[in-house]
Amino acid sequence: MNSKLVTFLKIILPLALGVFLIWYSINSATPEERQKTWQYISEADPKWIIISLILGIFSHLSRAYRWKFLLQPLGYTTKLSNNFMAVMVGYLANLGIPRSGEVLRGGTISTYEGVPFKKAFGTIISERVIDLLMLLLIIAITLFFQSKDLLNYLEEKIANPFVTLSIILALIAAGVIFLGIIKTSSNPILIKLRNFGEGLLEGIKSISKMKNKGAFIFHTFLIWLLYVAMFYVIKFTVAETTDLSIGPILATFVAGSLAMSTTNGGIGAFPIAIAAILLLYGIEKPAGEAFGWILWGSQTAINIIIGALSFLFLPILNRGK
Repeated sequence: MNSKLVTFLKIILPLALGVFLIWYSINSATPEERQKTWQYISEADPKWIIISLILGIFSHLSRAYRWKFLLQPLGYTTKLSNNFMAVMVGYLANLGIPRSGEVLRGGTISTYEGVPFKKAFGTIISERVIDLLMLLLIIAITLFFQSKDLLNYLEEKIANPFVTLSIILALIAAGVIFLGIIKTSSNPILIKLRNFGEGLLEGIKSISKMKNKGAFIFHTFLIWLLYVAMFYVIKFTVAETTDLSIGPILATFVAGSLAMSTTNGGIGAFPIAIAAILLLYGIEKPAGEAFGWILWGSQTAINIIIGALSFLFLPILNRGK
């Protein structure tokens, strides 16, 4: 297939999916449900939205500061302001073209701090490896604390609980077998998967070269704690979600995080995923979707604003570079 066509499809398909999901969400709801959703959104307490935005901005600052620890072993001491603005223009780019933000972020820090692009991009990949591990850790914690609710739900959908257990064991066995095949296969696609896995391990090993491992680990946990806190405070904007405990919030966090990768910045997919999870906890669809739209809309808006301002101020604050 033509490379230009592939690139075009990578840009258009996620966006088209997002638009379709918005259309589907609106048209599958009754007039009463649409009215309720809008009412929840319009009546949301702005105080909690502002707190969520502040938490989000601090998480971006922490990410920018953490990046310094990966660049220092390479011989580069970068300005926090440039790191932060590079991170934000990356988030802005991802809203238009999925996964383009990492490339733009690397190019930005290369332009204004003189870090070779390949080295800068390598540190970003290492970051993504660590973030993937953190997401997996949160998924594991969520499954551990919410296993009872999930099993009860599955039991309602599947009459025999032994069938549920058999499915879980079969999936685990299939995963082990698949890993074994990848290790020995000569198939080009599986070789790429194996190389990708090895690259992830290399990214993890790069942390051992840092002088400030403790600070790096601290900021890694701080970033993800702030992410979860962003979700937690939004529950106070919708009356029906105010009493949710941390367990359901973690479940919505996992669903929202996974939904973000399906479309441009999670457009359309994010609120639907949030509403689907909250249904398991007795939260009606309009309230769940309002929760998702309030969180997604506010965080996306601030990323657009700060990302656009970063584009503007980067050349101004770095004249001559």
